[in-house]
Amino acid sequence: MYHIKDEEFLRGKVPMTKEEIRFVSLGKMEMKDDDICLDIGGGTGSVSMEMARFARNGKVFVIERNDEAVELIHKNKEKFGLENLNIIKGMAPDGLKDLNTKFNKIFIGGSAGNLVEIIKYSYDNLVEDGILVLNFIVLENISTAVEELKKYNFKDVDICQIIVSKNRKVKDFNMMMAENPIYVITAKK
Repeated sequence: MYHIKDEEFLRGKVPMTKEEIRFVSLGKMEMKDDDICLDIGGGTGSVSMEMARFARNGKVFVIERNDEAVELIHKNKEKFGLENLNIIKGMAPDGLKDLNTKFNKIFIGGSAGNLVEIIKYSYDNLVEDGILVLNFIVLENISTAVEELKKYNFKDVDICQIIVSKNRKVKDFNMMMAENPIYVITAKK
């Protein structure tokens, strides 16, 4: 199984979790073939596509509120032939109310200001020892997330910061250009 490279995704102007961050986030999720997963704030669907490839005999649900992003997720799902990926147009957590499913893995890539409610939803809907992975670029979300994870007694909370730089050609030289630092928080129920 190989990871999908960024350039393989149909993208448009929709935010996407970059491949190096996906590698770490999916590694932290400890994906299994039969996992039931949820991707909150799907963007282009890059994380949910990878989840669906790893959980071939499981199911992956992705929720996204933006119309252009939902359309891209549908196109990427078709491009990669992922029948086990279920797309929900809506805002988390309200858009998940009718989804009576327990998850082995939940990924939070976007919260649209509903982080507190989404972490509660995650706690209520993760199986015992289920894994929650959150990605952030702003410090305020990290602070909120850590406080909420403590409130619900999540275990094994781990925070790492990833800083990726990629080369850009300048004449005959390679110049390294830094991407935004990303914080990856992992916790178990």
